[in-house]
Amino acid sequence: MSTISATLNIMIRAAERAARSLTRDFGEVENLQVSRKGPGDFVSAADRRAEEIIYEELSKARPDTAFLMEEQGVVAPIKAGDGNPARWIIDPLDGTSNFLHGLPHWAISIAYEEKGEITAGLVYDPIKNELFTAERNKGAFMRRKRLRVSGRVSLVESMIATGAPRRSLGQKERFLKECDAVIDAGGSLRRYGAASLDLTYVAAGRYDGYWERSLKPWDVAAGYLIVREAGGFGCDLDSDSNNAVETGNILVANEGCYQPLKKLIRACG
Repeated sequence: MSTISATLNIMIRAAERAARSLTRDFGEVENLQVSRKGPGDFVSAADRRAEEIIYEELSKARPDTAFLMEEQGVVAPIKAGDGNPARWIIDPLDGTSNFLHGLPHWAISIAYEEKGEITAGLVYDPIKNELFTAERNKGAFMRRKRLRVSGRVSLVESMIATGAPRRSLGQKERFLKECDAVIDAGGSLRRYGAASLDLTYVAAGRYDGYWERSLKPWDVAAGYLIVREAGGFGCDLDSDSNNAVETGNILVANEGCYQPLKKLIRACG
């Protein structure tokens, strides 16, 4: 792994500190105070504590940087700078439902955005001790291991991940049609409930592709950069623009599966 930047070092320090808090809470999951935030979307005391820890660490290191966070939303920089500050995009606990049910598949996601472009990303799975990172034009890594997407070239031999839409969004019929199309094409389908990890698993070659709709920037900003730096391809589900982080409708895959998967999913619209 090449020498990492000061920015990524700051992100790692914040994530590791938050992970210690989350891991303790995960061990006491039955005692967590849980409130209902929306259909199928729960927020816990652990979630809020982790976000506060990350915010404290990052704002202390970069007081002139803005924040976009899952729980607190948009937060202006502590120290005023220019009119277009860089910002951190944070999901302190991606996979909250898994966490609350005692399933060991959740992660912390932090991205750094400068002038509208994601330049650094981190996804940390404390339970498996897997730290995925990437910096723009510097490659993607899991710890010191360089990440590369898989070399599979056919959907018949592929493993594809997805995420189910919320019940209130009225997208169930289209989603089930898309799942049927992938299965009929021979793909092995997975739904694990943590978008950031789905993306990093594509980067690591564990999955060959992934698609999902109606995500938020904090779900995908870090993971999308990691996929691209690992040699993967990505786009908005409904267009070839590179604004999937903003739209929340994302498709990523390795080179061999990207075009076939995109064609298959779009044909279901």
